[in-house]
Amino acid sequence: PGRVIITTFASNISRVKQIVEIAHAWGRKTAIIGRSMENYSRTARELGHFDLPDGALMHPGDIGKLPDHELCIITTGSQGEPTSALSRMALGDHRHVAVKDGDTVVMSATPIPGNEELVSRTVDNLFKLGAEVIYEPARRPHVSGHASQEELKLLLGILRPKHFVPIHGEYRMLVRHARMAMDLGVAPENTFVMTNGDVLEFGGKGAALKERVQVGQVYVDGLGVGDVSQAVMRDRWSIGSDGFFLVVVTIDRQTGQVIAGPDIVTKGFVPEHDASGLIDEAKARILSALGETQTGDHLVEAATLRDEIHGSLSAFLYERTKRRPMVLPVVMQV
Repeated sequence: PGRVIITTFASNISRVKQIVEIAHAWGRKTAIIGRSMENYSRTARELGHFDLPDGALMHPGDIGKLPDHELCIITTGSQGEPTSALSRMALGDHRHVAVKDGDTVVMSATPIPGNEELVSRTVDNLFKLGAEVIYEPARRPHVSGHASQEELKLLLGILRPKHFVPIHGEYRMLVRHARMAMDLGVAPENTFVMTNGDVLEFGGKGAALKERVQVGQVYVDGLGVGDVSQAVMRDRWSIGSDGFFLVVVTIDRQTGQVIAGPDIVTKGFVPEHDASGLIDEAKARILSALGETQTGDHLVEAATLRDEIHGSLSAFLYERTKRRPMVLPVVMQV
């Protein structure tokens, strides 16, 4: 009796069309929500692949004008993407749709490997809002949009390609697709299973793999694109996971004696009300380590003192907390 909200892949135009037609047959108008799905649907209509009965679609802004039993909503978010329309509905943060008791949500898509946690979180949030969610494989709310083996064979038989490069899917799928092509007559030397960075060059004599191109993740950091090193990312991960300890100590250049500090600033490591005792012990450990390093009358280099503080303090903190914050020693010799 309530609203029906269905999420599927935005590019699966045939399924979107099926949903709209079925909803229309049952006296429901359909609102399509989500930028990518709206774009795909608009393009399909312009190309003549999305012919629908008159009055079958409605603007999302008019959802509140119809009774629930006359509404169907098709939306993006089948993979639990944090910024998708369905995820925002599940968080009560969508401008057109507020999920409520009586709504039925159909997850007409199988979670892509790696997205299970996001999808599960979205389903839980929808249940919390009172919706009934149909997502279990046993209820078959989804049929794969990927071609089956026989369909792939049919396409190869129609096209009869000279060269074959399987794409999309896990590497094992590419290998099996390539084997299928070879079984159907494509020459092994003209069949290429490629990975990111491989270069395939076509020329008068056919196709051949050339020297690989270095590829990888491109990090965007403020105004910088691709200029964030792995070392920087490791440092950020370390600080983000266990926090950091900044140690500042001033040493007399002539005598090697500590004349100020050690002063310690810590962030993201332990709660402030638990830190005072630990910091006092850390200061004592630092002074002890410096005392052992400063032997004789010769001057110990600041770099050596920094290394000693870093090693001693890191070992102490792990011993006491089983955590490894980033330790940043600053040694000033005056």
